[in-house]
Amino acid sequence: MRDRTSRNIILWFFLALFMVSAFLLGWLIWPFISVIILAAVVTGIFKPVYSFLNRKINSLFASLLTCFLVFLILFIPTVFFVGILAKEAHGLYLMGKGAVFSDQIKTILESSRILEKANLILSNFNIEITVEQLNNGVSELGKVVGFFLYQQAQSIASNVFKFFIDFFFMLLVIYYLLIDGDRLVSFIIDLSPLPSEQDEKLIKKFKDMAGAILIGNGLGGLIQGTAGGIVFSLFGLKSPFLWGVIMGLLAFLPIIGIGVVLIPAAIYLILKGRIAAGIFFVVFYIILSGGIEYLLKPKLVGQRVKMHTLLVFFSIIGGLKLFGILGIIYGPLVATAFITLTDIYYASYQELVDPACD
Repeated sequence: MRDRTSRNIILWFFLALFMVSAFLLGWLIWPFISVIILAAVVTGIFKPVYSFLNRKINSLFASLLTCFLVFLILFIPTVFFVGILAKEAHGLYLMGKGAVFSDQIKTILESSRILEKANLILSNFNIEITVEQLNNGVSELGKVVGFFLYQQAQSIASNVFKFFIDFFFMLLVIYYLLIDGDRLVSFIIDLSPLPSEQDEKLIKKFKDMAGAILIGNGLGGLIQGTAGGIVFSLFGLKSPFLWGVIMGLLAFLPIIGIGVVLIPAAIYLILKGRIAAGIFFVVFYIILSGGIEYLLKPKLVGQRVKMHTLLVFFSIIGGLKLFGILGIIYGPLVATAFITLTDIYYASYQELVDPACD
């Protein structure tokens, strides 16, 4: 009995020391947690490239070449992208804040009879929309969107040195994760008190969600944003690069997507008398969005990630609010952890806490 008591004391003392050391380690790496998570996500995407190279050359050179590829694909376009985005986003913010944007919208609305016809229909419900109300709403939307994107771009541009350090730190983490990632996963599985199949399920879900975000949503957003920006440029609309970026980000969101930009743009063109152009924008939106959502993404992602559309929507919106642009990745990962742990609970632990099962 005394030996058992001594072992219990030693065990609890060890667990207390272990928890303190884990907390201190977490405290040390917390300033870099965002970079580490992003590095882990990028590593999962480029792991097939590393595996292919590793069959021909040793792991050190294969990892180095993979990191160089990551540098070419992510760093150089990002630097080019940030400069243009900051300029055009700031211009949109100033237009929404100033009188130029408001005057343009007001002139279009007053010269068109569409608002008058809409009010005739809405009068049956005792609702009336004035030119000022609609004008203020559109101007406020332009100001909010422009300011948000300007803040994101400006935060990178104004902290160029920090951006360089974070990016190369991410490459360093990717380099070692490619080489030792499998051993790290095995270490986490061995350390975890959960059964190995549950740990593997949780890790697999994270990998699947990361792949769905960066491959499925990322490629889909790139295609939709690029195509949308080109169409804006061809039809002579202002800031095509900015609106292309906005559409690329909105493409991550289910339910609404790029329609938030293309449908108002179609209405704007129709109000200006360019009816054929407005109809083209609506058809273009339906074909582009439908093709990506129902043809491309299912082929790229398949059924690996099953999450309710509404949960995906709120996880991305919440992630954007908490983490900025990177919330597009972090939000769904948090939701994935919850959904996976819920599945594990129902499969393995519900009967332990449900009195009805006794």
